[in-house]
Amino acid sequence: MRAVLETTPGGPEVLTVTEVPAPELTPDGVRIRVRAAGINRADVMQRLGRYPVPPGASNIFGLEVSGTVLELGPEVSGDAGLAVGDDVVALLDSGGYAEEVVAPAAQVLPVPAGVDPVAAAGLPEVCATVFSNVFMTAAAREGETVLIHGGTGGIGTNAIQMCRALGLRVLTTVGSPEKAAAARDLGAETVNYREEDFVERVKELTDGRGADIVLDVVGAMYLERNVDALAVNGRVVVIGLQGGRKGELDLGKLMAKRGAVIGTTLRSRPAEEKAQIMAAVREHVWPHVEAGRIVPVINRTFPLEEAAAAHEYFDSGAHIGKVLLVP
Repeated sequence: MRAVLETTPGGPEVLTVTEVPAPELTPDGVRIRVRAAGINRADVMQRLGRYPVPPGASNIFGLEVSGTVLELGPEVSGDAGLAVGDDVVALLDSGGYAEEVVAPAAQVLPVPAGVDPVAAAGLPEVCATVFSNVFMTAAAREGETVLIHGGTGGIGTNAIQMCRALGLRVLTTVGSPEKAAAARDLGAETVNYREEDFVERVKELTDGRGADIVLDVVGAMYLERNVDALAVNGRVVVIGLQGGRKGELDLGKLMAKRGAVIGTTLRSRPAEEKAQIMAAVREHVWPHVEAGRIVPVINRTFPLEEAAAAHEYFDSGAHIGKVLLVP
């Protein structure tokens, strides 16, 4: 089968399609013919040599796919609700940039009713990331205010919709009028970080109270300002390090607000935790997807052979929503 393997770290040009054997079916696995694979920031970090795959995982890129079930492992029970021929999505440790992938059955969900099977590839990683961090880790409650950094990326476009669907007020940072318009269309109140101080604007929008939750993909660059923007008893959840790994924090400010700063990743979690997250996504998020309150926002698709061009486009930051590879 064709796949994009990890080779020498570098720019998008290091990504090439190679012929490799199809993955072996594991006892608890589901073999999937890939319709599309989502591109994520983690893929870029892996490409640069900064985000190694978990022990034992494939060195093929890709953390999420949509596709069709080809084969079930002998330990996959009928309780999984999966059958050969089903249209599904899967959350992966790696392996998505390929024609076939094997995923643990507990990390495979049916494509939600009414969703295009290709576009569905833009759902599993972002839905799992947003729900696990905002609602499971930060324990968001209906009526709270969440500040989402990077509101028009794959995570951001999903987070805006999910948080709105589940009863939160959503503020988000964006970098251009075009992206502000896109975020507002999804239901967010926007702050242009190139023109406004997001801390001041958040306080203005919340009558000085601040945000109950900050979902942050930036990291060190925003650490202290995130705490400044936080409400009393607020939670900052850091899920990305685009703005660096090391920052300074006035612990007195954090203590005065009785706040918390939490750092998490999804990829390195144990399989049992990923299974719990995907089960929660199916229960709490899929109904909103099927009702049209959460939709996959797909910006562009590229053929698998153009993985380098897809990453170059992704790196440019021009996209609004997800970028997909289609074998």
